Amino acid sequence: MSQLVTTLTDLIGDTPLLELSRYGAHRGLNARILAKLETRNPVGSVKDRIAWAIIRDAEERGLLHPGGEIVDVTSGNTGIALGAIAASRGYTSIFYASDNISPDKLALLRAFGARIVKVPNTFFLDPDALVLLRTRAQEENPGAFFADQLSNPVNPRFHYETTGPEIWQATDGQVDILVGGVGTGGTLSGAGRYLKEHKPSVRVVAAEPGLGSVPTPENPYPKEIDGVHNVTEALPQQLPDNLDRALLDEIVALETDDAFAASRALAREEGLLAGTSAGAIVHVATLLAQRAENAGKTIVVVIPDSGERYLSAGIYDDDDRVPAEQLVGAAAE
Repeated sequence: MSQLVTTLTDLIGDTPLLELSRYGAHRGLNARILAKLETRNPVGSVKDRIAWAIIRDAEERGLLHPGGEIVDVTSGNTGIALGAIAASRGYTSIFYASDNISPDKLALLRAFGARIVKVPNTFFLDPDALVLLRTRAQEENPGAFFADQLSNPVNPRFHYETTGPEIWQATDGQVDILVGGVGTGGTLSGAGRYLKEHKPSVRVVAAEPGLGSVPTPENPYPKEIDGVHNVTEALPQQLPDNLDRALLDEIVALETDDAFAASRALAREEGLLAGTSAGAIVHVATLLAQRAENAGKTIVVVIPDSGERYLSAGIYDDDDRVPAEQLVGAAAE
């Protein structure tokens, strides 16, 4: 139904679930996979939720004033959401980001008027990198509001209040497994806690990059799964404070090529253009759906953003389609 809203933030949330029917049928899966399309948020990602929640909370507590500036550390999507909402409310923004994030995300940050401070990806090999960078961002911008997406408790709380209930209502309480990635940890921690409170048997599963897809001193710029971070091998100071590990029933590792392949499959089988983190999450959900004990169950996956943010990252470059000349020949026959 058409609607008229007066602010961009009125459009955040209430995203639909899409059953990946063709994808599941092509693989003979005996469990349903339902995709929570966070791409339907107004700025295009799941991070629209926490960006608005953090900004609204700061306004209510008197931490943000007209003409103020917002600063944070970002891998792209939270910065994009914060930048867009900041622009819609008359704020400026500045973000500290690794120099390996996709050019598409950088272009979006700049489109919303954000200033970007690039940080070498090698910096994040330091176990204390996140702590150091957060300190630096605050020290270099003493008059700005530091959004602190990784530690701000508003992040998981908003997912508890919105994402979790939306999944519960849309599935009529029939959800059995929730699969997501760990960026800030807010989605799985907030939505996962809500679902477990309403149905203790719900399993919360995190997708994480395998060792071949994370930076090392020998290979500081591997082909990464943008926005999905390793949990198993990470030291405590490398994990976001908003991640409640006690809620995770399982952590499944995969490599970047697996994530890319799943993203391509979603585009070509479902017409769903999803990002690399979504590909990783769907790949893990597929592995779960293939297990005998999960036959007949309902798996909900979070689709954090669109593949349009990764077109320059080569996500669709491995073209396994039938060559055009073969299609022409077949048609002629």
